[in-house]
Amino acid sequence: MPSPAVASPVLGLILAGGQARRMGGGDKPLLRLGGRTLLERVVERLGPQCGAGLVLSANGDPARFSGFPGPVLPDPVPDQPGPLAGILAGLEHAAARGVARVVSVSGDAPFLPGDLVARLDAAGPETGIALAASGERQHYTIALWPTALRDALRAYLERGERRVGAFIARRGAEVASWPVEPVDPFLNLNTPADLAAAEALDRGLMRSASIASEAQ
Repeated sequence: MPSPAVASPVLGLILAGGQARRMGGGDKPLLRLGGRTLLERVVERLGPQCGAGLVLSANGDPARFSGFPGPVLPDPVPDQPGPLAGILAGLEHAAARGVARVVSVSGDAPFLPGDLVARLDAAGPETGIALAASGERQHYTIALWPTALRDALRAYLERGERRVGAFIARRGAEVASWPVEPVDPFLNLNTPADLAAAEALDRGLMRSASIASEAQ
């Protein structure tokens, strides 16, 4: 099924720079769920929605993501200040290629919705931030960003600021919300227990899809 159309091509940015301490260390997006890595699942869901392609935000040796279908971007500022540095990398990469907007997602969110970009696009103007939410929770790293914010974001980071929510609050954002049933589309996996729960959810979704297919 084709992805819904959006106003202009969007670059997809997958954030994979966390240290995954609660998961035991390493790269969370390379953990496996249902026989595939979390990164493969995110690429499968996000890629068709992004007319300007995909990039991955990650520091260190990019060779460990050799199967990723796009460039791997290191932080453009020192000291690994967190996800905003990855977002800045995506904004600067997009701007250099004439792309006006970037959608950021977590690399450990395997159930992303197929209408993510279209609904964020519809939520606000092309010049502002559009933020995803599910239930009562806003997800600050799952958002549509105009590349025009890159200078303000770089200045924010260079002042020593780190909080994603505080930056969004200063700039303002429109919000698009999704239901959390039958599964929260923005569920991210932080612990081994989260991964086990996601395995059970995935099996349930596959069974439901199989039953629905057989009923047709």
